Amino acid sequence: MPDSQNAAPQRASRRGFFFGAATVGAAAAAVAALPQVAPAPAATAAPELPPPPAKGGGYSLSEHVKRYYQTTSA
Repeated sequence: MPDSQNAAPQRASRRGFFFGAATVGAAAAAVAALPQVAPAPAATAAPELPPPPAKGGGYSLSEHVKRYYQTTSA
């Protein structure tokens, strides 16, 4: 049997203590921030779009397209 699988308890190290303390602190901060998360508003009806052109096609400058244009301009 290898010696690394010893059943004897190891002495706690400073590094392990600080790692555990940091983990507990991060978890506490996450739990404290959770109640402040606002619930998502109820689903709202989509805005009515204008009717499509009679001959087909039709380009509409939607919010999605506006965001794309903003990302491409430098």
